[in-house]
Formats: sequence, structure tokens, C-alpha cells
Amino acid sequence: MIGTVFRCADVPAEDRFEYWRERVGRTVAPADVTSDYATDYWAEQRLIQMGPVTIWPASFRPTRFRRNARMVRQSDPELYHLRLVQHGGLAVDHDGRADIYGPGDMYLADSSRPGDVRSYDDGAGSPVAGMGVEVPKVLLPVPPSRELMGRRLSGREGTGALLADFITGLVRQADTLRPSDAPRLGTVLLDLLSAWVAQVQEAERALPPETRQQALITRIRAFIRQNLHDPELTPPVIAAAHHISLSYLHRVFQEQTGGETVAAWIRRLRLEGAHRDLADPALGSAPIHTIAARWGLPRASDFSRGFRAAYGLPPREFRLRALAAHAQTNAHAQTKGPAQP
Repeated sequence: MIGTVFRCADVPAEDRFEYWRERVGRTVAPADVTSDYATDYWAEQRLIQMGPVTIWPASFRPTRFRRNARMVRQSDPELYHLRLVQHGGLAVDHDGRADIYGPGDMYLADSSRPGDVRSYDDGAGSPVAGMGVEVPKVLLPVPPSRELMGRRLSGREGTGALLADFITGLVRQADTLRPSDAPRLGTVLLDLLSAWVAQVQEAERALPPETRQQALITRIRAFIRQNLHDPELTPPVIAAAHHISLSYLHRVFQEQTGGETVAAWIRRLRLEGAHRDLADPALGSAPIHTIAARWGLPRASDFSRGFRAAYGLPPREFRLRALAAHAQTNAHAQTKGPAQP
């Protein structure tokens, strides 16, 4: 995936902190960066470019980042900065609003405003970790209000949790994504961020219809994935959970999935999950009906028929072949032994 990785271990010890200061300036904006651990510094950062949006997961020893009014006047990239804290804590003063942030908290900052960010120091120099997202201000259809900047916002529930999960999922899957995926995924991230900002500001009606629709589909898909195990998960249940009509659910879902129905998508996800589990040697002793039920498919006849239609084999035969192939691969690797020098 598009992006670069920085590790302090790749830089001579005496240059690490200065290199990190310069990298922060290039990633976000020039700032006064200081640390009590500058002589023994440690940091890691990855830059992932998603079209016009930049995501940067990072971990670093306790550090302070200050950006005063003079720095803003000298250089302003016109960005909104979103931060999700995953480990450790941050104390943030953004344009006069001060708050404390721990794991699962998020906040927004404006590059056009001064700010002071200090990471929590436990006395041992343990690093703080989290995700940063940089978004050009012109791309958000509903600009965050000044009152929203620097507020502690939750990434553990509602649309905030969907946004946090989507960001962390992008980072987790970055190595498997293709460069051509970046612009599309960046657009989805912008839509979800816009919906979250609008929801927090109680201004969702101001969003363009296509942005509201994309955010709705993102919420629906997350809801389906979280409830795949429930055999009672049906389109009427999904529509009711999102306070929309059944006909509207079918229409927006098929528009976003190229014609695939809600029920077909649920069935495909369930069969894919069962397919993976049946091929997993660690689950070789689990009864097939238990695996099927785990994926919301409790009726053996329906599961067997659907599995065969999707993969060309009955579940039992597929499992025997998959586990035999795995055992043969392991036996071959053991027989071959280590390579000779």
C-alpha cells in the first residue's frame, strides 16, 4: 500500500529526536517539539496516503508539541487533524480549550489555530500510541465548529466507534490493499468523518444526500457484521434498527453494492466465514453444525445446500480435502527439512 515507515532504530541514536521533529513538521505542520527523553528517543510512524487523506499510526516516548500563533501565521496547511488515542494519554490545549484524553478518546484540531499537546509520562518513558488523520479543510461539507475543536469525543460508541474501527481497519489491512483502492477508501473515510462531525454538531441535515447515504451504508454493514451469528438477522430487523423503511434499505443497499441484495450479502458473509473455519486445522474437531450455527446458519440442510452452491462441494467433503491438503503441506515441509548451506 502507498506509504512510508519511519523507525527510530533506523536512524543513528544521536539524530533520532531531530529526525522525528522534522518528520512531525512534514506530516502535520511545523511545531516546537520537545521531550525529556530526547537523548534516548524512540518513535515509530507509518504514513498511509488514501487519496487526499493521510493516515499516520504512530507510537512515541513522552513528547510535547506546541504550535503558537506565530507558527500558524508562518505556515498553515489548512488541515483538520483527527487523533484517536489507543494507548497512554494526552493532555491537549487547543485554542484555549483544555482536556485530557485516554484510550478510545478522539479529538479534532484545526491547523489554523494554536495548540499544545503533551503526552502522559508515567516516569518510565512508556510510549503513547494512536492514529492521526489529516484532512484538507475544503473537503468537509460541514466544517467542524470552533466549539467542537479540542473536545473529548468518544471512539467507543455510535458513529464515533464506526469511524475509529474504520481507521484502524484500514491500517491493519494496509499491506493487502492495492494502490488503486486508496482514492475510493479515502472517499469512504471522508464520508464517515463528515457524518460523525455532523452528528456531533446535530447538523446532519446539512450533509449532501450522497454523504448521508454512504455513512448510512457504512453503519448498516458494520451492524450486519457484528450480528452475523444471529439467525434472526433479517432485512426487516436491520431496517428497524436504523429507523428506515424496508424499501429504502433495499434501494440504498443495492445502489451501493452493484445490485446485491441485503439478504444475499448476509448469506455470502456467513458462508465465507464458515468456509474459513472449515479449512482451519485448529477447528478440525468442531462439528460442522456447530461452525454453521456460529455463523447464523443453524439449519443443516440450508447450510449444506448454500455451501455447495457457493463452493461446488458439500461442507464435509470440502473440510476433508482442505485438512488433508494442510496435513500434506506440513508433512512435506518436515520431510524436506532445513536447507543445507
